Amino acid sequence: MLKIAKYSIGVGDRFAQQAEAQLRACVLAAEKGVEVIPVWNKSNREHMIVGSEPSSVRAAADAAVKKLGWQKMHHVDADHIRLETVDRFVPHSDFFTIDVADSIGKPASAESVKAFADRHPELSGRIEIAGIEGGINSSRAEVERIANKFLFAVQEAAVIYRHIAKLKGEGKFITEVSMDETDSPQTPVELLVILVALADEKVPIQTVAPKFTGRFNKGVDYVGDVAQFEKEFNDDLCVIRFAIEKYGLPDTLKLSVHSGSDKFSIYGPIHRAIKRHNAGLHLKTAGTTWLEEIIGLAEAGGEGLALAKEIYAQALAHIDELCAPYATVIDIDRSKLPSTEEIAGWDAARFAASVRHDQKSPHFNANVRQLLHVGFKVAAKKGETYLSLVRKCEETIARNVTGNLFDRHVKPVFLGQ
Repeated sequence: MLKIAKYSIGVGDRFAQQAEAQLRACVLAAEKGVEVIPVWNKSNREHMIVGSEPSSVRAAADAAVKKLGWQKMHHVDADHIRLETVDRFVPHSDFFTIDVADSIGKPASAESVKAFADRHPELSGRIEIAGIEGGINSSRAEVERIANKFLFAVQEAAVIYRHIAKLKGEGKFITEVSMDETDSPQTPVELLVILVALADEKVPIQTVAPKFTGRFNKGVDYVGDVAQFEKEFNDDLCVIRFAIEKYGLPDTLKLSVHSGSDKFSIYGPIHRAIKRHNAGLHLKTAGTTWLEEIIGLAEAGGEGLALAKEIYAQALAHIDELCAPYATVIDIDRSKLPSTEEIAGWDAARFAASVRHDQKSPHFNANVRQLLHVGFKVAAKKGETYLSLVRKCEETIARNVTGNLFDRHVKPVFLGQ
């Protein structure tokens, strides 16, 4: 079976221009003695907005690997796919993030819920799990409640997995199941039931993306109780280890943190947890690269700065349309968004400082950053006008992309620095 490495980072690239700069961050990690495998991810929605094909992600990734002489593994992720969208990704991807969040809460048949509870009497009562003080406690009624909430979603994931396996071949790809885009975080016992159900369906899941406590807004820091997050994250790692040992799931199974970019306040707790448990981690950083492109354009001055300002102005003018698909993962205070007139007077350094996620900078504006995060559709509509200028400003953009990934993400999460 194709197995994922212990540490991996999802490097989304909206416009498939920064694969080399992203890979350099992994090269830097390797030079520090830590293997962090790049996984280039792009969702069907992003492809539809940008007008790209899944083949472009594979081409960009393979070209970067060849250019830098990268000898370790690398993967291409069909991100947040469903049955109706997966086929176009199959020839080009070897990592599939199966998104069944919309199926959570849809009740499974009474027969399948009863059959699951009958099959797993060990889930009722006290379950001793190493690392969780007092274990976790459940009951037959609780198991049935959880199964009723999640079993249908697991069955959907299994249908999609088997469809991919039929087209691509068993063991030829890495399977992730995503359940993060839902209303409430999964408890340890809920995560255990989900994993047991996936084992029953013989889905060889290697990463799971649960919903954690707190808010994981796009491109900005974690909002929530850090201590509570750390406890839940540690408990989830214990549940995963237990599920691997007891239910025969792949020994590479690990947590995946979605919308993981820029969650600086929980990077310390995550690093401590994976070291404490000797556990793996997949961190998805998606749109942060697109923001570094905007910063790099601005820093280049001239045409680059002018285009960055124009993109902001158009994003501000179409804020409702742009924010609607991301309503649950952004919090923009519109009163703190500068006007286009104010932005027009900014120099390159001032514009870049407003977007760059440096929390010590008095000019950093999380609202501007979030608006631009969802505003990549504006750049997509500019087509070659945008892409040609990105290529022209490659030096400043690449410096920002690599520095952001390595210094702000890889170092604190995987190196503990």
